[in-house]
Amino acid sequence: MSIAAGAINDQESMSERAYKTLRDRLILLDIGPGTPINEGQIAAELGFGRTPVREALKRLEMDHLVVSYPRRGTFATIVDISDLGAISEMRRLLEPLAAQKAALNQDPELRPEFERLAAEIAVLTAEDGREALLDYDLAVHRLIYRAAGNHHLEETLVRLDNLATRIWCLVLGRLPQIGEHIHEHIGLVEAIMEGRAEEAATLAEEHVRHFETTIRNAF
Repeated sequence: MSIAAGAINDQESMSERAYKTLRDRLILLDIGPGTPINEGQIAAELGFGRTPVREALKRLEMDHLVVSYPRRGTFATIVDISDLGAISEMRRLLEPLAAQKAALNQDPELRPEFERLAAEIAVLTAEDGREALLDYDLAVHRLIYRAAGNHHLEETLVRLDNLATRIWCLVLGRLPQIGEHIHEHIGLVEAIMEGRAEEAATLAEEHVRHFETTIRNAF
């Protein structure tokens, strides 16, 4: 490998890390809606150069997590509850498809991850904190999307789930215990691991419908 090629790969790696770090902060509202994004400040905070952060912000704009205005700068997008219907409409179609494909694929390399997540979620309680519960929710969904074996489906669902999670975080303080919603994943994961594709699809759709109903009831 040439030095130039190595430098490019290192740059891509830093861009990816910057992207994932900023993405999760935006999703969980650690960076609040409407907050200005200072490129230099973020770069210094993350320990990256400006270029990886700039590349990350371009991707995040495509994800509808940040928005840039000429001569004004870049800002975290506003969370709009009116988007919930459109997001849920897409998820009700695609989440069951991903769960079904994951159950049919039975990727042996991913099975230990499914087993670990199911076991850890089973012992989660309210004392673990909402941040931990949210982390597990994101982890399960992202693993199912990966297990589906279709990178276009995965990318689409990750974006939709990210936007749905931002709405969830916006109303989190008005919701009762969210543990029940997280524990729903156990049955879904077990259906996937045991190859029960139709059941996995049904459970995935029910999970999305329950999520939408819970959010709407918070208003």
